[in-house]
Amino acid sequence: MELTDRIAQMITPSLEAMGYELVRVQLSGGQHMTLQIMADRADQKAMTVEDCADISRTVSALLDVEDPISGAYTLEASSPGIDRPLVRPKDFQRFAGFEARLEAKVPVEGRKRFRGLLLGLDEDGAVLMDSEVGRLRIAFADIGKARLVLTDELIAASQAEQGPDLGAGQGDDARTSN
Repeated sequence: MELTDRIAQMITPSLEAMGYELVRVQLSGGQHMTLQIMADRADQKAMTVEDCADISRTVSALLDVEDPISGAYTLEASSPGIDRPLVRPKDFQRFAGFEARLEAKVPVEGRKRFRGLLLGLDEDGAVLMDSEVGRLRIAFADIGKARLVLTDELIAASQAEQGPDLGAGQGDDARTSN
């Protein structure tokens, strides 16, 4: 099991008990590592700096006990941002109707990179109306990276009171060094 998967298993129960959903755990950097914990509020309201600080304190305490990372690292608790990564199957459903970029692990229709209107998920994978290929499906397991594209429509939806709450305060984060 990868280190990021172990960390995700370790922190998920506490985050869920606090009212958050884990979006992604990412470890990056060379000599000085950064551990990014990306989370959403379970109630789908916008994340705040205080939410990120609460997550950071809780995760830091858990990591201090378990000590899964050898050496120094910086812990970063953050919201996904308006142009958020699409990581979980439910992200593809929730953000259907918005423009997205997808990068496949294997070629699909002779290409690996696509941009177009996200149509959601079906039994075969993510469905996208690509600007060049048209409607296509990419198996969820074959998606390397996916994220929303920052557009006027996405910004308007994030600010609309009755539209989907995409997190107007996105990009908030809290950092600590361990």
